[in-house]
Amino acid sequence: MTNLDFSAVLTHWPELINGALLSLALAVAATMLGFLIGTLCAIGRRSAHSAISSACGAYVEAIRNTPLLVQIFLVYFGLSSMGLRLSAITVAILALVINVGAYAAEIMRAGFDSIQRGQIEAAECLGLSRFQVYSHVILLPGLERVYPALTSQFVLMMLASSVCSQISAEELTAVANYVQSETYRPLETYLVVAVAYVLLSLLMRIGFWALGTWLFPRRRKLGTPL
Repeated sequence: MTNLDFSAVLTHWPELINGALLSLALAVAATMLGFLIGTLCAIGRRSAHSAISSACGAYVEAIRNTPLLVQIFLVYFGLSSMGLRLSAITVAILALVINVGAYAAEIMRAGFDSIQRGQIEAAECLGLSRFQVYSHVILLPGLERVYPALTSQFVLMMLASSVCSQISAEELTAVANYVQSETYRPLETYLVVAVAYVLLSLLMRIGFWALGTWLFPRRRKLGTPL
């Protein structure tokens, strides 16, 4: 029976904490930019211009039907082949943004489609521009309805960021690979890392809950889960 000994692993706690913080930073950056891209893409898929709608649809389908690791390699080696030498962290952010943007687009489109057509027509009759219709009638109510699914996708993206270790981005999994090779304690190392990912997931969920409480006070008053 294997005797667990975490002492050697825990001596590397500064590196593990730095890796966890980098994983969280990657998730925050990808969440903000991915949400922006996803929202714009969701609007584009509803566009009356077939070229815009088709381009957004092609992007969503291409990303959702290829593995994240392949996308990371395509960005990493594709940019290098064009002479763009970016850091592994920058490439990781780009790949994660491209990936989560496609998933966010479909979630946001579902939220937009849930808005009753009569509300949109009423806004148009009042003379609101297309931008005003989206900003006042569609965006926030649509986001409110899909907020739990959207935030869950962002948490999953944070967990999936572990594959960024394949391009030497020094996030939590990459640090764990280094620690276990130094300590020869792979089981203990990855147990510690598993606990760290659980804590990061809980931290993100608490953050999203607090943000949702601020964005959607009506749901808080009604006691609707965020």
